[in-house]
Amino acid sequence: MVHVLELLGCIANGPTTEDALDATPEAIRAFLRFMKRNGEAVDPEEPFTTSVAEHVMEGDWLGNGSPYLVFGPDLVPITGDEIEALFRRFERLREEIAGWAEKQGDEQLERVPAAGGRSARAILLHVLGPTGAYLATAVGGTTGFSRIHTLAERGEMPVAAALRQTASMAAERALATTPEQRSAIIQRPKDVRTLRKAIRRTLEHDWEHLAELSRRPGGPKL
Repeated sequence: MVHVLELLGCIANGPTTEDALDATPEAIRAFLRFMKRNGEAVDPEEPFTTSVAEHVMEGDWLGNGSPYLVFGPDLVPITGDEIEALFRRFERLREEIAGWAEKQGDEQLERVPAAGGRSARAILLHVLGPTGAYLATAVGGTTGFSRIHTLAERGEMPVAAALRQTASMAAERALATTPEQRSAIIQRPKDVRTLRKAIRRTLEHDWEHLAELSRRPGGPKL
């Protein structure tokens, strides 16, 4: 997995390091297109270059969105303005997923691809799952997220509504953080936790699975 830290939320992945690197330019273009259609001042056609700033070869969950990876920029305190801007990005990203899900019938969401893998509904529930958990690593307990996930799993709440509601809850919780929480570096036995890192993973997780859905027939367009 390639983490594009200058575009928080953008990742590219593949079965090997080389495949992930090869996929990175188009992933960046796709992410810039997403940003532009949601009002951010970027030009998806502008030339750019990439370079590998760090190549991590040890640790758990490498290549699968490891919650234990920490990069230099993750340690920089985050401002209130940055939180507001990044959660606008997150809510628009979540809306692209929810808006697509809302247009699908139950049969389409439950269908398992002929090549194998999870149904779209399973992916959507997976997207929903850690929405509060990522923030909790940096700010302590978050309440209400598990209940909504359970309601969606049981079919008692439409998954699109659950996605939207938890996105709003996450934004509200992040914006309510104190200056101390925004600058804290929490040392744990397996990892280092900061609010900026938690927000990065929140964005990356949704983007990863929006991209996964986009690669399926009838999936959302990036």
